[in-house]
Amino acid sequence: MPRLLLPALLGLALAGCQGVAVDQASAAAEASPVADSRDFAAWRADFRRRALEEGIDEAVLAPALEAMRYRPRVIELDRHQPEFVRPIWEYLDAAVSPTRVRNGRARLAEHQASAARAAERHGVPAEVLVAIWGIESSYGAYLGDFSTLDALGTLAFEGRRRDFARGELLDALRILEAGDVTPGRMVGSWAGAMGHTQFLPSSYLAYAVDADGDGRRDIWASIPDVLASTAHYLDRAGWRMDEPWGAEVVLPPGFDHAQADGALRRSSAEWAALGVRGVDGGPLPRLEEAAVIAPAGARGPAFLVGDNFRVIRRYNNATSYALAVSTLSDVIAGRPGIRGDWPREEPALRQEQVRELQRRLNARGFEVGAADGILGPNTRRGLRAFQREVGVTPDGFATLGLLERLRRLDP
Repeated sequence: MPRLLLPALLGLALAGCQGVAVDQASAAAEASPVADSRDFAAWRADFRRRALEEGIDEAVLAPALEAMRYRPRVIELDRHQPEFVRPIWEYLDAAVSPTRVRNGRARLAEHQASAARAAERHGVPAEVLVAIWGIESSYGAYLGDFSTLDALGTLAFEGRRRDFARGELLDALRILEAGDVTPGRMVGSWAGAMGHTQFLPSSYLAYAVDADGDGRRDIWASIPDVLASTAHYLDRAGWRMDEPWGAEVVLPPGFDHAQADGALRRSSAEWAALGVRGVDGGPLPRLEEAAVIAPAGARGPAFLVGDNFRVIRRYNNATSYALAVSTLSDVIAGRPGIRGDWPREEPALRQEQVRELQRRLNARGFEVGAADGILGPNTRRGLRAFQREVGVTPDGFATLGLLERLRRLDP
C-alpha cells in the first residue's frame, strides 16, 4: 500500500496487504451499530462545501456523496490492536508460502511481456514487481471489497487520522473525475488502498501508468497497468537498478549487535572487513550504503540490506514486509530463500506484555517512550541498554524471558 514520503504509513503497516491479511471480513458482514445518521449527513454536507472549494466537479461529487455510506467495520479495523505481536517468521511463512511462490512463477510466466516492459522502462526487476503483487493481493485474488469512497469517508468522519483520510478522499474523487474508473469499481481495503498492488488514491494520481494504451490507468483489471504503475512507484522512490536488495549474511563471533539496528550504514566492503560474510561463504553483494539487520536478534538470521530494501519499505514501512518482498522475489526467480533458523520456540508476546515491558524499561530509566505496545526502535534501543546492564547479548529482541527478568528486578 504505497504512500511515497510517508514513512509511518499511518501506522497501518500491512493494512492494505489483502494477500496476507488475517481479517478478510467484508463490508457486508458489519454487525456494530452505525453512527448517528444525522451526524454523518452533516459531515457530508460540510465535506461537499470543502470539496467544491477544492475544485471537485459537482457532477462527480453529488452522486458520489449520495451513494457514500458510513461503515462501522472500517472504524473497528482502524482501532483494532491484535492481542499478540506476530513473530516475523510466522508472517514470512504465510508471505513466502509454497503456494504463493508457485503462483508467482505462473503469473510471471503468464505476464512476462508486460513485466519485462515495466522492468526495462523503470529498472525494477520483474520478480520484485510480481512479489509485491503477490503479497499485496495474492496476485489479484483479494483486492478488498470495501468501497473506497465509503472507507475513506468513514475514516475522514471518525477515524484516527481524519485530515489524511479527507485528503485521500479528495484524491479519490479526482480519480473519478479523470474517468479512469467508476465508483462501483473503485474498491479496495478498509484503509482506502486500491487495486492489485493496493495504491492509495494520492499514490495512484502520482504514479499510476496507462501501460496498455487504452487511455485509462486501470490498477483493478489491467495487469500491464498494475505492473508498470508499481515499477514507476519504486523507480521514483529511488530504486537502484545496479544493486540487489541485499543478502542473508553470517555475523562474526563477538559481533556488536547494537550495529544491527538498520541505521548504521557502511559499504559492503567495510562490513566484509569487519568479518561479515555471505551465508553461503561467498562475497557480499556490492552495496554503497548497507546496513545489518537481525529481526529476531542474535539467534535468528541476519541480513545485509541496501537502498533497494529501504525503497521497498517506502512502499510499506515494515521490516517484515520488505523482507517478505525481497525473499519472495528471490525464490520466484529461482534464487535461494532464507537459510538461517528462526527462534521458533520463543512464544509470541501479547500487546499487554509489550506495554508492561515498556513501562518497566521506563521505570529503570531507559526511556523507551510511551507504553504503546509497539516494538519500535526506541523500545529496542532501551532493551539493548537493559541487556548490556544484565550481561546478555544486546540484540534488542523482546522475549518473555527478558520481561520475566525485569519483573524479578522490580517486582
